[in-house]
Amino acid sequence: MSTNCSPAITAATDGACSGNPGPGGWGALIRYEDGSIDEFGGYSPKTTNNRMELKAALEVLKRLKNIPRHPKMKIRTDSKYLIDGITTWIIGWKKKNWRTASGKPVLNRDLWEALDKERLIDVDFEYVKGHSGDIDNDRVDKIAVSFSKEVEIQLTSKRKEE
Repeated sequence: MSTNCSPAITAATDGACSGNPGPGGWGALIRYEDGSIDEFGGYSPKTTNNRMELKAALEVLKRLKNIPRHPKMKIRTDSKYLIDGITTWIIGWKKKNWRTASGKPVLNRDLWEALDKERLIDVDFEYVKGHSGDIDNDRVDKIAVSFSKEVEIQLTSKRKEE
């Protein structure tokens, strides 16, 4: 990827699962200042909805790491689990050697540790109500569901390289 590309201005993530656990998918997109968009997603044969929510955010962070970002860049998600975990709970988990307040091991620790490692201090997470008509949230939901059901979906990648 070129480092001279238009800055990323926003991203959206979602996870889906048929059964919990069951086949799952995640979907994500990144929008750029020049109007271009990059959509992507993935599949896991036996997973949970929460794992797919975390995986989507992780994949967005990995992509954002090496590209220019708008100063007000946000990752939008309908997962309060993701937002609460990455902004609040993770601090206590790390202090307690990855234990919850009740002393139990943190679920999805592998993904939380990966998210913590990839975290970008200049990128905030923002909650958006799911299925509320938000165009990006609806789109990443559609991508995640398609991947979870192994149904082909046309992904947009209109990334303009300068």
